[in-house]
Amino acid sequence: MAFPLDAMSLDQLFREARTHSHWLEQPVSDDTLRDLYDLLKFGPTSANSSPARFLFVKSAKAKEKLRPCLDAGNVDKTMAAPVTVVVAYDLEFYEEMPKLFHNPDARNWFAGKDNTAPLLRNGSLQGAYLILAARALGLDCGPMSGFNNAAVDEAFFAGTNWRSNFLVNLGYGNGSQLHPRNARLPFERACRIA
Repeated sequence: MAFPLDAMSLDQLFREARTHSHWLEQPVSDDTLRDLYDLLKFGPTSANSSPARFLFVKSAKAKEKLRPCLDAGNVDKTMAAPVTVVVAYDLEFYEEMPKLFHNPDARNWFAGKDNTAPLLRNGSLQGAYLILAARALGLDCGPMSGFNNAAVDEAFFAGTNWRSNFLVNLGYGNGSQLHPRNARLPFERACRIA
């Protein structure tokens, strides 16, 4: 199983992949969204806790519900995207632990405790897996945090244990509208080997 991916695959996942703000009018099927989840769910989290939850906002009605929650600069690109994923987390994720982890006591590691750090850490990891899985399936992504979390939670998750973390627009990006790629830090500035 362990072998390096070919250059084309690495380009698609990382080197040539871009954050998109402009979208082609090409829908993303529900089957593709199921395939997407079926890939991302295998990414590792602490004790396989898997706290992330995903709301796929596709319908015109749901998009209009999301509109007032967005920062002004994110409205047009989000309304144009075929799908906007609300990457959320479940405050009571530990209730699934007996099914997800081999230690029968794992639920008690989290129940009744402040889980803010593990929720954000593991939920954000799963959001990153979503982006990589989407790219692997040929989708483009536009992750963003410019929205009102409390408004999204009220609009979509009232009365539940889900809370929003960040958003990811999904679809087929219009590459002709991309800005030049921004710089990345070189190894020497971002890394140390101890």
